Amino acid sequence: MPRNDDYTGPAGESHDPSVQAAVLLVNLGTPEAPTAQAVRPYLAEFLGDPRVIDYPRWLWWLILHGVILRVRPARSAHAYQRIWTAQGSPLRVGSEALAACLQEQLSSDGGAPVRVALAMRYGQPSVRQQIERLQREGVRQLLVLPLYPQYSATSTGSVIDAVADTMKGLRWPPELRIINDYHDDAAHIEALATSIEQWWATHGRGDRLLLSFHGIPERYVRAGDPYLEQCQGTARALRERLRLDESQLVVSFQSRVGREQWLQPYTDATVRELAKSGVKTLDVACPGFAVDCLETLEEIAMQNREFFQEAGGSDLRYIPALNDSPGQVHSLARLVRRHMGGWPMHADRTSA
Repeated sequence: MPRNDDYTGPAGESHDPSVQAAVLLVNLGTPEAPTAQAVRPYLAEFLGDPRVIDYPRWLWWLILHGVILRVRPARSAHAYQRIWTAQGSPLRVGSEALAACLQEQLSSDGGAPVRVALAMRYGQPSVRQQIERLQREGVRQLLVLPLYPQYSATSTGSVIDAVADTMKGLRWPPELRIINDYHDDAAHIEALATSIEQWWATHGRGDRLLLSFHGIPERYVRAGDPYLEQCQGTARALRERLRLDESQLVVSFQSRVGREQWLQPYTDATVRELAKSGVKTLDVACPGFAVDCLETLEEIAMQNREFFQEAGGSDLRYIPALNDSPGQVHSLARLVRRHMGGWPMHADRTSA
């Protein structure tokens, strides 16, 4: 006998006929509070994703639940406590501000109506919750924009998995498009370069500029992940736009875990080497992060600043992520309009 509850659908819901399209921004996620109790389920979901750690499931389950989740939540909670604000998690607050500004931009640019929603790949609000909500509101065309400029199976690939899993449960899924990456998008590169130039205009220019990207295991790249190539592409475009050579703009990779080889050079080793070589003032930007988070505010601006000074440097200065800056909002709005081109109501507006 067929079941009536196999699929969810919008039957009986009232719809807003003026909004049939939506863009779903997806960021990594955050625990609900800077406590070990709140961090543990977040880490379990994040590190339990086979896209992130692709060891054999039985082996990784034993390591994760037998070792990591017994130790790491307390350490991570301490790190979160260093950056937590009165408003809450910086990643959530910043992502919500970006979504609100993007909604305002898309509502005022003269294009077809587009609803903007925000989901977290791990934690709340989930991808499933937001897609199901948008369907109930009458959205029939959905553009998913993971807030990862460079594609990796560990990040954007995981978002695609979550979207696909949700779509399988919908009786009438919306038309779907997904932006895989925007690592070399001209407007995005301009926003990054302008942000750095504005920082220099206010604070002066350091002896070197370091671009620190999140790392992934080297074997993921050997298996076909394009992440390294795209990080290098972003760095190359920024060098050209800022008119810097390879000695003035250096690239490194942060946030490695475990004992296997990750993409190199490592950020912590790089900042120490630069300090020992005589660099006194080091500017660091993280163009792999759309919004400031634990990895930028604590790992770079705090931990690596200490590493740099301990090795003889005077000051490591973190240049904030684009967050909800006009440059980022403008570049993402252009990206959204371009990728929605060809859909009804958007066909004649691709130049917006």
